[in-house]
Amino acid sequence: MEMEPVADLPLFLASVALISLSGVMAPGPVFAVTVAKGYESKKAGALIAMGHGAIEFPLIFLLYLGLSEIFRSILVQKAVGFVGGVILIFLGFEMFRKRGRTSVEPQRLGYTSFVAGFVATAANPYFFLWWATVGATLILNAALFGYIGLALFSVVHWFCDLAWDTFVSMTVFKSRRFWSPKVFNIVFTFCFAVLTFFGLWFIVSALLW
Repeated sequence: MEMEPVADLPLFLASVALISLSGVMAPGPVFAVTVAKGYESKKAGALIAMGHGAIEFPLIFLLYLGLSEIFRSILVQKAVGFVGGVILIFLGFEMFRKRGRTSVEPQRLGYTSFVAGFVATAANPYFFLWWATVGATLILNAALFGYIGLALFSVVHWFCDLAWDTFVSMTVFKSRRFWSPKVFNIVFTFCFAVLTFFGLWFIVSALLW
C-alpha cells in the first residue's frame, strides 16, 4: 500500500525545522556578522538572512537538478575554502579595526547587512558541503511531495535562518545602550576571533586536503 505524501508532509517539515535550527544556531561566520551588524540596526538580521537566502535558494534549485556532485568535488571545495578563508579574515580585521571607535552612534562597517550575509555564506565551504550531503538528502525527500514540497521545504529552512538572525540582531541592538567601551571591545574582538578562526581553518583545510 502506497504512503500518502500529503499526510506525511507536516512531519517532514517539522523535521526540517529541527535539523535546520541545529545548524543555524551554531556559532559561525554568519552569526559573527549578525552580532556585529546588529549593533547598527535591529533589522540587520533580516537583511543578513536575505543575503544568505540569495545564495541558498539558487543552490537548493541546482541541487534539485542533480548538481550535488559539483559541490562534492575536492577541487571545488579547496577553491571555495581558500578564497572564502581569505574573505572571512578580511571581514574579521575590518571588525577589529572598528572595535576601538566606541560611541553611542552605530558603528558602520563599510558594507550592508545584506552583503554581510551574502559574503559570509558564500565564503563558507562547509555551507556547500552540508548542502551537498545532508541538504541533498533533505531535498530528495522534499521532492517526493512534488514542487509544493520542495517550495515549502525551502521556505521552512530559510525561515529558521530568518527567525534566528532576527532574534540575534534585535537582542544586540536593544542591549547596546548598556554596552560600555570594554563590552564593545570584547564583543567585536569576539566577532573578529570567530571570523579569523574560521578563515584560517578554511585556508589550512584547503591546503592540507
